[in-house]
Amino acid sequence: MDLGVSAGDPTADLTAGDPAGDPTCDPAVGDPTCDPAAGDPTCDPAGDPTCDPTAADPTTGDPTTANPTAGDPTTGDPTSDDPTAGRDPLLFLQALQTRWPTKELQQLREEAWQGFAALDDPLTGLLDMLEGGRTGGGQGRSLQAWVACELQRWLQAQPLSLRLAPGSPQLGQLQARAAGVLAGSPLSLTELLVSIFRLQDADRSLLLDHIDRLHERGKFKEAILLSTKLKLQPELDLEKMSTPLLLQNKMNLVERYVDGFPDLQRKLLVLMDSWCQPGFDIRDVARRFPTLTAARLEKLSPKPLSRQVLWLLGRCGMDPALCSNVINQQHLGTLQYLCYKRFVEGSLSQENWADHVRDLVGQSEWLQDRLLQLLASHCGVAMTARCALDLSLPEGRLPATVANELSRLRLQERMVQAGRSLEKPSCKDRSSYYQLPIAREDICFLATWEDLARHGPELLQPGGVVGVDLEWRPLFQAARRPCASLVQLAVEGRVLLLDVPRLAQPPGGRGAQALSQLLGQLFSDLSITKLGYGMAGDLRSLGASCPTLADAEKQMRGVLDLQQVHRQMRLAGVPGPVVDAAGAPRGLSLLVQQVLGKPLDKAEQLSNWDLRPLREEQLIYAATDAYCLLEVYRVLCQDPARFHLSMNLAKSLGPRRSSRSGAQEPPGRQEAPPSPQQVPAAVDEGAAPEVSAKDFHVVCDSMLQGLARSLRCLGVDVRVLGAGEDHRRAAEIARLEGRIILTSGLPYHKLQAQVGAGRCLSVDCSLKAREQARAVLRHFNVRVTLSDVFSRCQVCNCDQYLKVSKDMMKHLMQLNGHHEDPSGMGSAPEPAPRDCAYDPPCRWLEASDLQTITPATLGNGTRLQLAGVPAGVLWRPGQWPFYCCTGCGKVFWEGSHLGRLTAHFHEVLETPPPQLL
Repeated sequence: MDLGVSAGDPTADLTAGDPAGDPTCDPAVGDPTCDPAAGDPTCDPAGDPTCDPTAADPTTGDPTTANPTAGDPTTGDPTSDDPTAGRDPLLFLQALQTRWPTKELQQLREEAWQGFAALDDPLTGLLDMLEGGRTGGGQGRSLQAWVACELQRWLQAQPLSLRLAPGSPQLGQLQARAAGVLAGSPLSLTELLVSIFRLQDADRSLLLDHIDRLHERGKFKEAILLSTKLKLQPELDLEKMSTPLLLQNKMNLVERYVDGFPDLQRKLLVLMDSWCQPGFDIRDVARRFPTLTAARLEKLSPKPLSRQVLWLLGRCGMDPALCSNVINQQHLGTLQYLCYKRFVEGSLSQENWADHVRDLVGQSEWLQDRLLQLLASHCGVAMTARCALDLSLPEGRLPATVANELSRLRLQERMVQAGRSLEKPSCKDRSSYYQLPIAREDICFLATWEDLARHGPELLQPGGVVGVDLEWRPLFQAARRPCASLVQLAVEGRVLLLDVPRLAQPPGGRGAQALSQLLGQLFSDLSITKLGYGMAGDLRSLGASCPTLADAEKQMRGVLDLQQVHRQMRLAGVPGPVVDAAGAPRGLSLLVQQVLGKPLDKAEQLSNWDLRPLREEQLIYAATDAYCLLEVYRVLCQDPARFHLSMNLAKSLGPRRSSRSGAQEPPGRQEAPPSPQQVPAAVDEGAAPEVSAKDFHVVCDSMLQGLARSLRCLGVDVRVLGAGEDHRRAAEIARLEGRIILTSGLPYHKLQAQVGAGRCLSVDCSLKAREQARAVLRHFNVRVTLSDVFSRCQVCNCDQYLKVSKDMMKHLMQLNGHHEDPSGMGSAPEPAPRDCAYDPPCRWLEASDLQTITPATLGNGTRLQLAGVPAGVLWRPGQWPFYCCTGCGKVFWEGSHLGRLTAHFHEVLETPPPQLL
């Protein structure tokens, strides 16, 4: 494991170049499958650029003229300087082994090629060398892998006529023998044998036997990689192959294993879904694999596992019905949220609540029972009966008291239908909310291309101002991007409501063309001021509904996002109501209250906007959201000083304003801002006082694991919520420990209200982890120095290390059963770093620090994770030390990851001044 990389953890290396996040493709983590010296036929051993697979003999330039009689084959002296002395392959291997420690690879290559030419049968000779050298340690295996790699290159340089024909008896015998050699071969050598002996075309039973033997020996990763390479997946048991990899959080390897096999993908989804059923204990599965020491069971709790299943479900395009447990849990989470909004916050009307719940629960008896439990916990018998009536729940599933109340409600309904008068429920008093100042007939619902042609000119008046808003059906889950259901366009005295689903269908039809043309012309016209609040998100949902408008955000000209103006007002201290109370106005509603005196009524915000026809309340709500933008803009322009804004609203946005040279824009107009960065008004960028990394303390929600590891790599103290912890726990930790909250999505507004301005930051989840880290460090003006890098364990956040000498590390590994090559990978020594740049202030590990030696356990009970140290690191030259985390036992060492990390974060790293001589 390279410095700062969790051994065996594919998610630990945040800056590795592999897009799949697989550590098996990073040479720095000690995996010899990508180590040139470990025998990868696609790599150049030891990085020697002179080694070309198609190159001729290094000594003569012609592989066919290599001297087959070089040396005396009768002497058999393994100490001779001539590695071709004798045709005995074992003597040939021993002669090479005498030169191997010198690592003069060019000379070794020349001698090896001469030796291959001197062998009667190089393929048989290779097998002889591999079978005869099995008892060698890590150094011997590394040499064998190198010899196999060089033989493959030598064979590629030979005429085709000299190669064995596919299907020939001789090749079949060699394949059978090579399959036997596979049983004791490391993965790097296995790859070479598959290629040299064309084992992908060999008898399948031989290969399947080898896969079984790898599995029995606990080589689960090697087994799944080899079976993937040989396309053996349909003939193997999916659960047997994938379970140990899933337990080690190596989902990327399992995905590759089932890629291209729909039947296996279905089986994998069913397996993972079965782990999400209520009452399932993943520890029961882990007990079947006692040899797994790096199991990551916390990653397999229902919540994170459900996210993986949903992602895989979408990636494979499978029927969600395959994953009933995950879908039910997802729906249950949505039910809990809807009940909270309806019965705790009171921000969701009964009608809207019933619309969503009816679609969600359907005929599922399991969800119906969970819904009744939720209703019993939130409301009394009368309301539960009312909900059961609205949802048409089966009476047989209701408690007796609720069923009796339901019968009474039904009787009342029959009385109403019979003409008997009942007291009408009182209407909601809306006088405390902003009222739409235009008549109902001035709200126009446009659903055809003829409607657009008739009303379109009203929007395209030069110098005009248009309020823009969108509505979409709430998803309640982050499974996909929402699709716009309605576009509201407000001009003075009128609001146009565009029915996007009807106009956009069919794609390419007259309605879709008219919609795209009208909005494209409106958005790109610089002479028309477009007003919005958080317009970037609105436009992305519009692009999801109408692909021809996918680039609408880039086409925007002459737009003013009042959300940015509102942010400036908050920073300037414009007074407003306390926002931490339940139901207090937020966002646009808060801006309307601050400017116009009354907030917006948001009762219809979470209604089902896909329903047709829309209810009258929905039409009024949609028109109000767009028209209020015009009135807010007018008041801000009339008296900007009252709101601590400049005379030109665009200028009040500081660096976000348009900078088009020569453009004479009317007050308040600006170019479309770039894609919004989810950085709330914690502090104005650049205004925060500088803070050192070691004094910067944060708490992240469970969705920001990658960001947490990146920040820890840079020395930041980061706590992370567990997979099952409520987001409110972050606020408690922040208050008790003085931490900044880093979160994403819906919890941001609730958390910000609990900790105050500047103590909560919403992180853009579309960014990669290291990009998120850079944004956070810049936002809070955090100073990071080279001494901060890797000063904390990125796995457990501990900042206490012990330095371990190479000799002690070798001794501990041998005593704990991890001999010189614990993984059997057979890698050559890793190159040592040029200069020791990493030297944290910590003391050396002494024997007295160990509670026990087997297993190696520190005095505080932490067991050292020695299995993650590959042989290649132990065999590199020099006395470079190791470092062990006293919190979790991870072992680190200096390698290429340090250089990669400093390169990725060079913009935020404070480089030390040059030393004066």
